[in-house]
Amino acid sequence: MPYLLAIFLSLTALTGCQSAYYSAMEQVGIHKRDIMVDRVEDANEAQQDAQQQFTSALDALKALTQFDGGELESAYNQVNDQYEASNDAAEKVRERIAAIEDVADALFDEWQEELSLYSSSKLRRDSESKLSSTKASYQRMLSAMHRAEQKMDPVLDTLRDNTLYLKHNLNAAAIGSLQGEFQSLQRDIQRAITDMEAAITESERFISQLQRS
Repeated sequence: MPYLLAIFLSLTALTGCQSAYYSAMEQVGIHKRDIMVDRVEDANEAQQDAQQQFTSALDALKALTQFDGGELESAYNQVNDQYEASNDAAEKVRERIAAIEDVADALFDEWQEELSLYSSSKLRRDSESKLSSTKASYQRMLSAMHRAEQKMDPVLDTLRDNTLYLKHNLNAAAIGSLQGEFQSLQRDIQRAITDMEAAITESERFISQLQRS
């Protein structure tokens, strides 16, 4: 019970901090929709970085599978470094998506609550319509982002498995056995990149619609 209470208090404190943050930003003229745009752009940048990092990891593994002599330990370290960097890049994408979801909840809740403040029914209906269409666009973008996020997992799994295998089997025979894994990894990375590109396209549409609302 004390453990559950601690979790609840931590979540409450986090929510309170976010609310205070948004309030403080509004006092200096930066509103939730501005923060939303910034966070979507940050997520796009993180996805682009992840694409580049996954491609670098693929190149490192490709170089290792074509190994024809030299220092195996050095080649392994390069693959391991690329895996660690890929894991960090994927985590940054996840964090950026979570940040978008947080500000989206705050923005849409505020928008919904403020509909009741209108004295003009015409303006209220217009605002309500824009809220509905913006929410729909947001959901399309978020779904695309989560699809891309999920496609990163097979890439990371394969990179981790290969890195662990090499760590404990650092010899030419082990490297040869990974050549089949390379083709699978190449496909997984291409799928992840394709879905990230689709998510970025949806993000750009969403930003455009949000700025028109």
